[in-house]
Amino acid sequence: MPILLEDDISYPLPRMHRVRQEFPRPKLDDIRGRIREEFARPVIKEKIKSGASVAVGVGSRGIRNLDVIVKAVLKEVKDAGACPFIVSAMGSHGGGEPEGQREVLKTYGITEEKMGVDIVTSADVTYIGHTSRGIDVWFDNAAMHADMVIPVNRVKLHTDFAADIQSGLCKMLVIGLGNHIGCSAMHEEAPKTFGETLIDAAKMIMGAINVGFGIAVVENAYDETAMIEALPYETLIEREKELVKIARDNMPCLMIPEIDVLIVDEIGKNISGAGYDPNILGKSVLLDEFVLPVPKIRRMALLDVTDESHGNGIGVGAFDVITRKVFEKLDLGQLYANAIAIKCPEDAKIPIMADSEDEAIRIAVKVARGVDRERLKLVRIKNTLELEIIQVSDVLTEYVMEHDKLSLI
Repeated sequence: MPILLEDDISYPLPRMHRVRQEFPRPKLDDIRGRIREEFARPVIKEKIKSGASVAVGVGSRGIRNLDVIVKAVLKEVKDAGACPFIVSAMGSHGGGEPEGQREVLKTYGITEEKMGVDIVTSADVTYIGHTSRGIDVWFDNAAMHADMVIPVNRVKLHTDFAADIQSGLCKMLVIGLGNHIGCSAMHEEAPKTFGETLIDAAKMIMGAINVGFGIAVVENAYDETAMIEALPYETLIEREKELVKIARDNMPCLMIPEIDVLIVDEIGKNISGAGYDPNILGKSVLLDEFVLPVPKIRRMALLDVTDESHGNGIGVGAFDVITRKVFEKLDLGQLYANAIAIKCPEDAKIPIMADSEDEAIRIAVKVARGVDRERLKLVRIKNTLELEIIQVSDVLTEYVMEHDKLSLI
């Protein structure tokens, strides 16, 4: 395994100190009540017809309270006299296979037993047409043959492109419900024009399929539910653009401006579509600019992949060093299916592997050219979703004490 000199192993690593980062915290406490209010709005209520079959799209994102939100949506649809079922809407995730996608849903508590409805996971799609830029658009067969489709998704900044529309309902309609074929086709588009084509494709789908409305979720910087809103198809795109801005203003960030080595405890599909959020770390092979303030990071070490990722360690390629534990948890089939579908093999490359966490950190320091071992700027985070509590090395405590949004614990 990686060979370090005796001097690289013997010097003491700096002490680490727990630090609290403070962010705005709008929070929705009564989720079921909020969904009930949204379904009571005339513009929403009138779209649900008694006896109609309704496909509720549920994806692979680790959305807080997802099972509560989905179950509340199903109840309102049932109370309106319609017959809902769940359809997986996660593109190439779960290996792009029905069994894998059913397992992903199970991880989030979305099962037939708990939800009280059928769950359909199928790779079958129907061709809808092609966009003005020549991108083929596909749509899930089970959802297409329902009387109405209701996508349920979180609205947030995307990890691979920046545009007025990013990750949310439109993306679920086009990529999530496009299954593996539609996901792969859509990712033929370049990142700079991805948002424009996403809107084009979403309009095509809503012109061909009865997408009555979508349920949009916005989370705060603490990974808590901040907003839930039903978006009728007539205004879905324009309102989603507004929600993207709200989501951006509620995202967390890493407030330490310069870091020699960032230690990340875990990445995962339940944390971000890219495993980690490039908008927070400022590390991406696709994004040229970042709308959030990002730190200058010399090197990054990764210690683990979440169990909820089912071996899909997409994003591992962004790191300089990983532990053997990370490598042994990778399911290369799942990882490669995702990387190939999004046309980003760099995200699946395997970095230098260390036998232990200590060795991984020391290797990262070693390859961070020109750092001062006596004044190492180390930062450790759990993941890019949970950033309230971080750890910093001795030399950074002075900066923390001078910052009005940072405090030593």
